[in-house]
Amino acid sequence: QVQLVESGGGLVQAGGSLRLSCAASGRTFSSYYMGWFRRTPGKEREFVAAITRNDGSAQYADSVKGRFTISRDNAKNTMYLQMNSLKFEDTAVYYCAAGVAAGVELTRLPSRYAYWGQGTQVTVSS
Repeated sequence: QVQLVESGGGLVQAGGSLRLSCAASGRTFSSYYMGWFRRTPGKEREFVAAITRNDGSAQYADSVKGRFTISRDNAKNTMYLQMNSLKFEDTAVYYCAAGVAAGVELTRLPSRYAYWGQGTQVTVSS
């Protein structure tokens, strides 16, 4: 089992940047594929980005491609989401998630992630 704690959210003006962190504790971090999701009131949880266990390959939602970068440091048990050129529509609660399913490395399906953090609020002012 793994515990996930997000940090780094806050209020930023449109065009600005934030870096979210997801600190993991428990089982070996490198055994998990990881992802970021976000949710706004009244909407379904939305996939943002995913990263493989070890080789750093990533996948992004079209809405954030070219602006957001997902990364991880297995030595520090931490995953990151660098968010640049933020837009008002990026406002949401951001969640990190971890999965252990065999044969899965990159997935945008929430059902494939077994563990979730509590979320961190990102608010972009227009």
